[in-house]
Amino acid sequence: MKTKADENTRVYLVGSGIAALASAYYLIKDAQVNPERITIFEQSGVAGGALDGSGDPENGYLIRGGRMHEKEYRCYWDLLSNIPSYDDPDKSVTEESMEFNERFVSHAQARLLKDGKKVDLSSYGIGEKDQFLMMELLFTPEALLAGKRIEEWFTLGFFSTNFWLIFTSMFAFQRWSSLAEMRRYMRRFMHLMPGLKYIGGILRTKYNQYHSVVLPLQNYLEDKGVRFEFETYVTDIDFDLFKEYKSATALHLVRNEKREIVVLEKGDFLFFTNGSITDSTDAGDLHRPPVLKGVDSSGAWQLWKRVAEKDPSFGNPGVFCDNIDLQKWYSFTVTMKDSTFHDYMEDFTGNVDGTGGLVTMTDSNWLMSIVIARQPHFPDQPKDIKIFWGYALYPDRIGNHVKKPMSECTGEEILEELWYHLKIIDLMEPVMQRGGVVNAIPVSMPFIDSLFMPRKPGDRPDVIPKGSTNFAFLGQFTEIDDDCVFTVEYSVRSAQEAVYGLFDCGKEPIPVYIGAHNPLNLIKAAAAISS
Repeated sequence: MKTKADENTRVYLVGSGIAALASAYYLIKDAQVNPERITIFEQSGVAGGALDGSGDPENGYLIRGGRMHEKEYRCYWDLLSNIPSYDDPDKSVTEESMEFNERFVSHAQARLLKDGKKVDLSSYGIGEKDQFLMMELLFTPEALLAGKRIEEWFTLGFFSTNFWLIFTSMFAFQRWSSLAEMRRYMRRFMHLMPGLKYIGGILRTKYNQYHSVVLPLQNYLEDKGVRFEFETYVTDIDFDLFKEYKSATALHLVRNEKREIVVLEKGDFLFFTNGSITDSTDAGDLHRPPVLKGVDSSGAWQLWKRVAEKDPSFGNPGVFCDNIDLQKWYSFTVTMKDSTFHDYMEDFTGNVDGTGGLVTMTDSNWLMSIVIARQPHFPDQPKDIKIFWGYALYPDRIGNHVKKPMSECTGEEILEELWYHLKIIDLMEPVMQRGGVVNAIPVSMPFIDSLFMPRKPGDRPDVIPKGSTNFAFLGQFTEIDDDCVFTVEYSVRSAQEAVYGLFDCGKEPIPVYIGAHNPLNLIKAAAAISS
């Protein structure tokens, strides 16, 4: 039974990623909850979760990753259409983003490289058998794919095609990733399939997503009166669990190094972001590799494990966090006070910064990719400072040039490997020697691909478990029909499902857009795949 909010309604949110920020917005706007009675607990010192952006020109900037967008992120753009942008309070984040993407249109002209040269992408290179298997996958019910890996469905040759190299590097799928999730991506993003080789239809924000999305949302909520409690660790959640109903009753937390218990009274609600793709990350620098951490240092995963032990409907976190070697990859952010590299890449690719997207070195043992965003990528970034981001899916493999795993490499060694693959060692060595690189920050991310692990029904909890009276799960590790994880859309949709499912506010979540439901999209995609 849904609840009508009143002056006594209080809501606690655990985690401050975009799912929680969106929930707070909908609680205020649609459920009419008093914003001064909304509290967000965050274990770190900054909001945003995986949507991060930090650093400065002197020490180097850092972005662990960046979410790609597209026009059919209906929940996401709807949310941000009500949030003033970072630069202009009279313009919404959505308006700013759409104007930005009209000026800087994604059309990658050097999407894949081999031996430092552009790969011909006139064909996806998919054989007839795998074309048939792709079509069969689209029409196979998800229930029949439970626990299956992508490599169990396709031929071995599929994994050397241009299509797979584009797909795996763009979305960070692995051969052992969930086949059901790949099916969701294919169906959901069918309208993008013909232009996938050029990153056509992909939208980006003006700055990194912390400054373009998180800070505007946080400022909006704080201005309304929402309380953010940073460096506050929620260590456990108590529940009353009965056959007919389930209720959250208390939060155990550590604040200012003191243990506290927050009792949930009648009329109180709890929204819990279970799991995290960026918890336990570690950053190195130009001369130091990062350290790979695990569950023992992760507050988010330990909390979900404790909660999941209390009731089967609360999910199975071990599926997503107990195989770090299958879930990790490493990224790196490079800050330069020299334009040599950016000038070279613009000339080589034919893309001005912000229009090219991923450039993937297909013959890299690490399968390394880089992205040059539109400069400046940070509001305080000086004109003479350039940054770019990269990542590699296979950090434990020995490099082609630097004869060690990426996981053991400093930022400087990662750059040496990159220069080798781009065939620009002679060009960039003088830049390195004269201190043209401010910093190159590698980051280990043990759980970054955990959301793609093969799963079965029940491994992810429903946003509102059956019988819940006052609590909901949020984020990438909840079960939402048809939509795709590793997207901001998924997180915002979970917020809509949570708020509109628990509160009587006369609203329903915006329906999921499925590209495959449009016959014209299917025809165009089939033509592209068979080319």
